[in-house]
Amino acid sequence: MSEQAQMHSPAQPETARSSGNRNWPLLVVGLGVIVTFCYFAEWELAVLLISILLAFILAPLVDLLQRIRLPRGVAALIAVVLLVIVFYGIMYVSYSQTMSLLDNLPKYSTKIQSILLHFRQSAEKLQKTTETVLEPDKGENPAPTPRTSWNEIIFRGFGSFSQALLPLSFVPFLVYFMLTWEQHVRSATVMLFSMKNRHAAYTTLGLISAMIRSFLVGNFLVGLFISGITVAVFGLVHLPSFYVVGFASGFLSLIPYLGVLLAIFVPLVVGLGQLHSTGSVIVIVTVVALHLFGLNVLYPKFLGSRLQLNPLSVTIALLFWGRLWGAVGLVLAIPITGAMKIIFDHIDSLKPYGTWLGE
Repeated sequence: MSEQAQMHSPAQPETARSSGNRNWPLLVVGLGVIVTFCYFAEWELAVLLISILLAFILAPLVDLLQRIRLPRGVAALIAVVLLVIVFYGIMYVSYSQTMSLLDNLPKYSTKIQSILLHFRQSAEKLQKTTETVLEPDKGENPAPTPRTSWNEIIFRGFGSFSQALLPLSFVPFLVYFMLTWEQHVRSATVMLFSMKNRHAAYTTLGLISAMIRSFLVGNFLVGLFISGITVAVFGLVHLPSFYVVGFASGFLSLIPYLGVLLAIFVPLVVGLGQLHSTGSVIVIVTVVALHLFGLNVLYPKFLGSRLQLNPLSVTIALLFWGRLWGAVGLVLAIPITGAMKIIFDHIDSLKPYGTWLGE
């Protein structure tokens, strides 16, 4: 019997390896299905995740209102109404500033035309140089150059935006029900797992909640710090509506990669025709310096202990979700990846992936 056991024992690891190899096609197919679903359900999933983030933002306010003996449903309704009012106020101020800028644009039309003419002449010169170097043979017909009309450029994103209006209209309702049924949703989610895994599921949900709260609070503190300094600098260079533009630029700077470009673009457009060259340089240097300081100093201090993501995994996540969902993906990439790491850390078979994502 012992000889038979010895004969059969070496075959077990090979069998385990072969079964692991057979699981790879299923894993690839499963990942493909998930990515395809995320691609086609872009706005639905984005709206759901945005609603979750907003629910975490409003949860402390709902708890505070409950302490003064308000029912949770009433407290959640008040919180959502305040959210809608704040959002409407931001949109109203942004619209007013945009209309004021458009009214003043004719005053600076000559300067704008001269700047655009300079860039156009440079582009035409570069194109002629390229055509001279890469001139085709006389017997060959040059390929026609595709032309893009201004209508295509202006209205290119209108279709996707109009399609997003319907899912976005569900955000207040989703936030309200998430706040009202918070405990029920958490307990019902835990009950979806088997008895032996419920404790791990409950712990994982708690850690994800703590991570999201820290992510939101950290972003708010960093944005508040950057916005405060930005408002002060914009006021010193006499930028029009510096208080509104400064806060907008400071919080836009929190968006990874594209944020710094948007944070520079907004004050330069508002200050068009009123900022001298020195003021423009001060604005650009201030925004870039604060963006780098926030990314390399403040972010690790306020968020590093909770997220525990290495820079490589964050960059890959931003690249992947940004390509999949655009600007919304850039905003949601870090909390999604942080939640994935927490889940991986609490599943034995996925712990190596959690270690890879971590510091």
